[in-house]
Amino acid sequence: MSAPVPSALQISGLGLQIGGATILKDVDLDIAPGSLVGVIGPNGAGKTTLFNVISGVSRPTSGTILMNGEDITRSSVPQRARAGLGRTFQTSSLFPRLSVLENVRIAAQVSRGGNYSLLRFPKRSDAATEHALAQLVKVGLTHKLDTAAGDISHGDKRKLEIAVLLATQASIVLLDEPMAGVASGDVAGLVENIRDLQRETGCTVLMVEHHIDVLMGLVDKVAVMYSGSIIAYDRPQQIMADPLVQSAYLGRTEGSAA
Repeated sequence: MSAPVPSALQISGLGLQIGGATILKDVDLDIAPGSLVGVIGPNGAGKTTLFNVISGVSRPTSGTILMNGEDITRSSVPQRARAGLGRTFQTSSLFPRLSVLENVRIAAQVSRGGNYSLLRFPKRSDAATEHALAQLVKVGLTHKLDTAAGDISHGDKRKLEIAVLLATQASIVLLDEPMAGVASGDVAGLVENIRDLQRETGCTVLMVEHHIDVLMGLVDKVAVMYSGSIIAYDRPQQIMADPLVQSAYLGRTEGSAA
């Protein structure tokens, strides 16, 4: 009899206190491998803080985080990245003066055991560059290979971030408001990029997003945060029908969403 496959992420009793303030409280979350999970909640609910704790930017004051069955609660950011955890941020974390291709090529080089001391490269025939080009084909940015990342549109920057994640071959990906600031005409293409990221790589995706209509049509399950805790975790249809969720979040005005 084969051993059960561990959860991609298993978060138990996670808490974070800063001074006398409780930012996260008793957060429990179990995410199956290969699933796409959305995280919603009003401003100040703790969504980005949860991502910061999962990715190692912040250290929890209580609880545990298991990634593919391994305890990463006290692991550093680089250790988590090497274990297969990738993340985007609300604001772009690209190298703005490097080209689109160079940004992805660095990620490909590091994922293959190299380093990023060599930022410029004169030829496009090595394995890392070929891998980078393949990812840019997937997100539709091959027409901007030599454009500086700081000079492309916000929507294209989001696509570029996804190409970088594809190049790292991360098994678990955290997307922090990938649609924020993206022009309405670019949303559908970005949604398809996220679907491709999950479908082609089989990675697990955890995504904070305030575009509820987009999120509900994309994810397998939704976790609802309120005041630093998860108050509901279920399939989109059940979440939309949950009276507690409606009163805590969905019944609020659009301006209160985060």
